[in-house]
Amino acid sequence: MSIDSLFDKKDVRKAFSQAVSSYDAMATLQRTAGKDLLKHERIEELTGTVLDIGCGTGFLTGELLNLLACQQLITLDLAYPMIKATREKYSTVTNLHYLCADTEWLPLADNSIDRVFSNLALQWCQNLSGVFTEIKRILKPNGLLVFSTFGCQTLQELKQSWASVDDFSHVNEFYNAEQMGGYLKAVGYQEIVITEKVYTSHYDSVMALMRELKGIGAHNVMAGRNHNMTGKSKMQAMINYYERLQVNNRIPATFEVINVSCKNKESSYL
Repeated sequence: MSIDSLFDKKDVRKAFSQAVSSYDAMATLQRTAGKDLLKHERIEELTGTVLDIGCGTGFLTGELLNLLACQQLITLDLAYPMIKATREKYSTVTNLHYLCADTEWLPLADNSIDRVFSNLALQWCQNLSGVFTEIKRILKPNGLLVFSTFGCQTLQELKQSWASVDDFSHVNEFYNAEQMGGYLKAVGYQEIVITEKVYTSHYDSVMALMRELKGIGAHNVMAGRNHNMTGKSKMQAMINYYERLQVNNRIPATFEVINVSCKNKESSYL
């Protein structure tokens, strides 16, 4: 079974809808990753109609508005409360448009978008190959796709700690860079550039990490997870295992971020 088929889209929508009020206060890594993503691109070349997929509460949207001379910027998110929060932030911006939609079924015309950006959002899609096909459909010839996504090393300490307790899936699974490149090549993208960066965050406790994950909507949404409440004894056993990794009384958490840029050199949708 592929990783794509394991994500429960209804739970993804619910998780991010519920996280809208706490997201900005806790999404430090998302902001850092978004800024790093934009450092790699030739911003002066990025004009026309731009799409921000998985806009969340609008951080990358704001960065794109500041950096790009785009005629139109479209923000898209699966969770309506996130779109609503972004719209409230940028209510005076006239060339900004809002879509609450599924990335696997983009309500946009063929060859209508010059550039697509996405910051730590595509990993929540069920059908990654289908997503890349949809994005290619809407991109103009020579259109650029730029995105970041979590890699398979993400939360490896938490995965290891839960694995010491039971065999259920407690932590989301993600693709590695090689798999990501394979999907893109199969769909027909060219000039694919992939880089990886590992961020390590530190927390006062395991529960502080888990509260942050829930606060940004990134807690476990795998379809194969245990839907029953985890018992206190198992939870404590996991925490005890994780605490062995403490450094200066703080626990580490690894986040691997894969940055990708690629082009739709030719379009079959003309």
